[in-house]
Amino acid sequence: MSQENSFKSFKCAGLSLDPIHVGTGGSRLGRVDNTIVRDPVTRIPKIPGSSLAGVTRAYVAMAKEKYPQCAGLGQPEPEGTGGHCGKPDCPVCTVFGFAKGKDSSGGFAGLAAFSDMHVLLFPVATREGSCWVTSPGAMRIAGCECSGLNEDTVCRETESDHPLNLGWLLLPVTKYDEWTKLIQTLEDLCAPGYILEHLALVSDRLFSYIVNSNLEVRTSVAIDPVTGAAEDKALFTYEALPRSTVLLWEVTCRNPKHFKINGKEIAAVESPEKVRDVVAVAHSYLEHLGIGGMGSRGMGRLRVLAMKKPVEGDKSGKEVS
Repeated sequence: MSQENSFKSFKCAGLSLDPIHVGTGGSRLGRVDNTIVRDPVTRIPKIPGSSLAGVTRAYVAMAKEKYPQCAGLGQPEPEGTGGHCGKPDCPVCTVFGFAKGKDSSGGFAGLAAFSDMHVLLFPVATREGSCWVTSPGAMRIAGCECSGLNEDTVCRETESDHPLNLGWLLLPVTKYDEWTKLIQTLEDLCAPGYILEHLALVSDRLFSYIVNSNLEVRTSVAIDPVTGAAEDKALFTYEALPRSTVLLWEVTCRNPKHFKINGKEIAAVESPEKVRDVVAVAHSYLEHLGIGGMGSRGMGRLRVLAMKKPVEGDKSGKEVS
């Protein structure tokens, strides 16, 4: 079979309706007790693809009411009941994969692969109101090369004699000559107009610093279940990506015709586009039930703005820009 239709990749953009906290799984000494996941090189916060894949699987299983046992890790009960069904006509097991338990053979990796969710546009308080900041590195992931910008300025559509504060950092404002190309890329990802009207471009070096200096930090205290009052010495802080952050990720959908499950052809989906459609079922659930931790504290909701289709003329089997 030709490899031309082996997979298709779809870029997705999402707007956080609440702060989002995907923690590192522990606390540490420092400015914040419970930190969020960061890219090890750029130090910019991100949401791991594993977190997105897990919550998407759970929401698809909720929507497909016939398959509630196919959410989660799929480990069967001690008596052997439960776990992933692993059937070739199950949209959850075929799209997201399945395991048959530690003492059982078989399993399937799944037809959908999720990249990490990266910060594309980050909201910062300025004297002009909210401003959304991006960088060449962030735009490169979106498929737009931004070059020729001044490293120590804020680049905007027009130059200004008045410097702009991004948080407490005050920077001169210069004109960026390729502004139209940048805006077009963001419009293709369905970025809201009010964000595009208050956009700024900074260098990758400044972007990392600006993002980490303007994360939302909250303080909570553990409650004693007996007294209902705050426990002594139980105060802790945690950080989150602020509300209205725009995130970018990619879903790669494999062609089900290239795979078999237990010797049987996959019947739940027929093409990479159908795999994408199954993943998209979870989008309304992300908007109302959210992703990450601290959901009981008003965090996690994410509105998917776009799941961009491959551009006409792009070859299937290659990464779509």
